[in-house]
Amino acid sequence: MDQREIDEQVRAYYGGVFDEGARLTTRSAQGPLEHRRTQELIAAHIDEGRVLDVGGGTGVHARSLQERGFDVILIDPVPEHVAAAAASGVASQIGDARSLPFPDGSFDAVLMLGPLYHLASATDRVRALNEARRVTRPGGSVFAAALSRYIAFGANVLGRPVRADAAMTALWEQGVPTGNGRFPAGHFHTAEELADEVSDAGLEVLAVHGVEGPGGLALEQIAADRADLMDAALALARATSAEPGIRDFSTHLLAVARVR
Repeated sequence: MDQREIDEQVRAYYGGVFDEGARLTTRSAQGPLEHRRTQELIAAHIDEGRVLDVGGGTGVHARSLQERGFDVILIDPVPEHVAAAAASGVASQIGDARSLPFPDGSFDAVLMLGPLYHLASATDRVRALNEARRVTRPGGSVFAAALSRYIAFGANVLGRPVRADAAMTALWEQGVPTGNGRFPAGHFHTAEELADEVSDAGLEVLAVHGVEGPGGLALEQIAADRADLMDAALALARATSAEPGIRDFSTHLLAVARVR
């Protein structure tokens, strides 16, 4: 799919079809697990400063950082997201990860917890990562999330006959979305591929983590108030998050990087 079509679908999907704020809070137990573990990984590397949340949605992560004392600015291509984040007290504006409207070295850290999902070409993804690096001060941190290719493949084959066709081959070998469903996917990563792209943008890769761990996918079918199951899944995620192979069984991957 042409990137312009994906960009239009992103605005339509998040603007009127899907509630991104609920996904991280009340939709299922997976969302709160993803939010909590992501915040833990961020907290392990930064404890103060000015943060840019690129593709920050309705501001769920931004508000958590503000509560910890960070100065946060959110940028997102979806007007409805920007309005919701602003209404909740987050400084927010419309923008594109591939062209950030900020001077070099403006932030102590940059979060990219969504843009790479929706960019089809490696050129665009590295461009966005380059922008994150540019606006982060030397020694600052960049956190870049991706969707796991293994989980995407599993979602297409579990509980149904395996289709040995060109679309499934392209998904498995290249991370190309199959086009099934309404989600405007651009690319699915392996942990190694994510690390390579972050490195190609001139960043020092410290680690790539599987965010939710192997239990995260199951929690998508569980109510958000099941704290007992979330605690168990969280313990498993913490124990396996950086293990090669196992980390790819998380729905979301998170690269932690530093500006040289």
